[in-house]
Order: sequence, then structure tokens, then C-alpha cells
Amino acid sequence: MYEKSYPNKRFKHTIEFLKKHVSTSEAILDLGVVNPFTKIMQDHGYRVENTKGEDLDIDTSTIVNSKAEVVTAFEIFEHLLSPFTVLKSIKADKLVASVPLKLWFSSAYRSKTDMLDRHYHEFEDWQFDWLLEKSGWKIMARQKWTNPTKKIGIRPILRWFTPRYYIVYAERIKNPKP
Repeated sequence: MYEKSYPNKRFKHTIEFLKKHVSTSEAILDLGVVNPFTKIMQDHGYRVENTKGEDLDIDTSTIVNSKAEVVTAFEIFEHLLSPFTVLKSIKADKLVASVPLKLWFSSAYRSKTDMLDRHYHEFEDWQFDWLLEKSGWKIMARQKWTNPTKKIGIRPILRWFTPRYYIVYAERIKNPKP
């Protein structure tokens, strides 16, 4: 996945946000297979277990059976048909999740070679907030950032000013309203 480019800016913002809201003493279940960011979290002292590549739309057993205190989900929910089901199945009380934001000047991402590397959802921030609220989470902190490229053109210029990523720290609502 990172053969041609390594998302240094995204990883830098993500680890800084994680360090603000999650202690290294808390065990983490990271949704998604082991990846370069798993190593970054471990290098910063976090104990991380990853899901094994199962289709989380169908099989949430790893999430349901996890004893982790925190769940992280970095650029995962946009790939799922039903992120609501996954969010409801989380037993941990803390969640740190990020999604790429929908860009009005760019269509949804779809890999032509990897069926799993496609975006079913491209969220606006309010949509992701609503999804979290409806699935029993209260957002405690949020942040957005841009993702400029060194390419030439109108869309690359717009990427300098339009936020591309959205990250939240949320806590489980103890007594949700019906």
C-alpha cells in the first residue's frame, strides 16, 4: 500500500493526536491489519493488537472479544458498508478514529486492482459525528488537516486549503438515550 508514497504528515498528526488522548498504559485494539502505523504506535510505547484482516462488516468477533481499553480506527470506516455495526460492537470505552473527508472536487477513491482498497463512504465531518453519536459515542476532541501534494493543477492547489483528514477522540456514552 505504501510502495510509492509514505503518508508522513498524516502519521505525524495522528500520533500527536493519539498521544494527547491515550496513555501508553492503555491496551489498544487497532482495526485493520498490522501496518506501518502499528509500528509507529509501538515505537511510541503503545501496546497494540490488530484485527487479522477479517471482513469487519461480517465478522466482529475480534472486536467483541477484545479486552483492549481503547480502539483505534485510522482510515478504516470509509471502507465498510456498515461502520455503525462495528462501532456498536466495540466494548472499549475510548475510541480514536480518523477518516478521509469527502472532497467536492474529487470522486470517491476506488482501486482498480484491490477490491478491499475502496471507499464505500466519503464522510463530511458532520456525517461522521452523527454516525458516532448514533452508535453511542460522545466526541471529546476533534481535529482536521490538509494533505497538499507537489503536483500541478487546480485540484492540487485546492488540497492546500481544503481539509482532507478528520480525527476524533470519543468516549462511550454510559447511559445512552433511547
